[in-house]
Amino acid sequence: MSSESEQTGDDLVIVARAVRTRGLKGELIADLLTDFPERFENVKHLFGVAPGGQRQQFELENHWLQNDRLVLKFSGYDDIDSARTLVGYEFGVPEAERVELAEDEYYDWELAGCLVEDRTGSTIGSVREIMRTGGVELLVIENDEGREYLIPLAGSIVIEINVAGKKIVVDPPEGLLEL
Repeated sequence: MSSESEQTGDDLVIVARAVRTRGLKGELIADLLTDFPERFENVKHLFGVAPGGQRQQFELENHWLQNDRLVLKFSGYDDIDSARTLVGYEFGVPEAERVELAEDEYYDWELAGCLVEDRTGSTIGSVREIMRTGGVELLVIENDEGREYLIPLAGSIVIEINVAGKKIVVDPPEGLLEL
């Protein structure tokens, strides 16, 4: 599982979220929403998505990691007032530029919305999110009645993942779906 965060319409993968300004030169502190901070080394432009959904392309002038966050400096945003206008923006890259994963690895947003069935073809529900527990990740599945199921994302239980077909087949141990 990898958390190159969510996908936001038009095939953007969100990789950072601006939370506040930094200094007086137009820099932003952003939450890092990717497991691949090195991805910024080759990025020249990011797409910004305003809280209202408007999009704009930004030229990335500089960036660096500071503690667990990312500092972003965009061309044309050279003071604290101009940078302040970008607080709350999410920044992304086109899906085509996402970091490629190994064959048996998936981004959280690729699994979200997948229909989950048991091996007999009975529908359990749809993946609402991936829950990280520090151990095995859990598929949080919700059915049409709003009932929630937690299914470990383990190879012995999740027997097939078809991202293109938005379908996951599971073989839950006896009693798991009754919890």
